[in-house]
Amino acid sequence: MDINTIEAVVRTADPADWQPGDAWLAGGTVLFSYGSYAFGKEPLRRLLDLGSTGWPAVTVSEAGIELAATCTVAELYALPASEAGRSRAAAWPALELIRPCCDSFVASFKVWNMSTVGGNLCTSLPAGPVISLCAALDGVATVLGKGGASRTVPVAEFVTGDGRNCLAPGELLRSVQLPASALASRVAFRRLSLSNLGRSGALLIGRLDAGGGLVLTVTAATKRPVQLRLGSGSGSGTGTGTVAELSAALDAAIPDGLYHDDVHGLPAWRKDMTYRLAAEIRAELASPAGTVPARVSGDFWPPRPTPQAPARQEGA
Repeated sequence: MDINTIEAVVRTADPADWQPGDAWLAGGTVLFSYGSYAFGKEPLRRLLDLGSTGWPAVTVSEAGIELAATCTVAELYALPASEAGRSRAAAWPALELIRPCCDSFVASFKVWNMSTVGGNLCTSLPAGPVISLCAALDGVATVLGKGGASRTVPVAEFVTGDGRNCLAPGELLRSVQLPASALASRVAFRRLSLSNLGRSGALLIGRLDAGGGLVLTVTAATKRPVQLRLGSGSGSGTGTGTVAELSAALDAAIPDGLYHDDVHGLPAWRKDMTYRLAAEIRAELASPAGTVPARVSGDFWPPRPTPQAPARQEGA
C-alpha cells in the first residue's frame, strides 16, 4: 500500500494547484492499491489531499440531494435512516435504492468507511455501484477546473468506458446532484454476480418518470452506463412499453462489443442477464404499486415450474 515515489502531500481543493505527477486524494482506497503508476507511465509525485475541504457529505433540499465527492459509502448508506431521509421517504421512494447500491460494494469495513462517492465515479469501473445509483437517478456531476472554471455533466455520460471518464487532467469532481424529480420516482433494482460475495456482473435500475414511462439504466454488464427511455416519457407509446419494445431498445443501445468481459462474467452471460433483469424490472413497474408481480424468472433461467407437494393420502 506504500507509494514510495511521493514527495509531498498538499492539502488543497484548488485545481490551480494541480501539476503533472499529481493525484487527487479522497479516501484513497483505490489510489493506494494501484500504486505509484496508477495513472500512467509517469510515477506519482504529489497527493492533493481533499480531507480538509469541509464539504458537507450530504445536503438535502427541496431541489434534491447533493452528494459531495468526499462523501463516504458509510455516510451515503446512513442517509435513508437519517432525520432528513425519514422525513422525505414518502415523497422520495427512490431513496430505497441507496442501501442496495451500497451493499453492492461487498466491501470491508475499511473500504466502507473510507471509500468515497467521488472516488467510485472517478475510478470509473463498470461495476461501480455509486455510478449505478447516480446515473439511474439522473445525477449531474459538477466538475471544477483551473481559473475558477466549473462545468456540469450527467453521470450517465461521465463514465466513458472501463476505467475511463470525461475528466481532463487536473479537473476535480466536486459533487453530484440527484434531482427531486428522479427521487420521487417509483423504482426497481436488480443485481447479479457469479458468487454471493462477488463483484456485480449486471446491475440494472428501473424507474417510472413523471409521465409513467420507463427509464432503465444498465451498469456492470456494460463498460459504461447505458440509459434507455421507453413508454410515455419517450414518445414511443404509453406506460412502460412492451417486452418487444424493450428488447428492441436494448438491441439498439448495446452492441455486443459494449458488454464487459472479465473474470466476473463473460459478455454473452452479461447480455443474457441484462435482458432477463430488464424484463423483470419492466414487469414490476408495469404492475400496480404495492403488488408483487409474477417474476419473469425464478432463481434459474429459463424458469422452472415450482415443485408441488405430494398429495396427502388418507390415513396418513
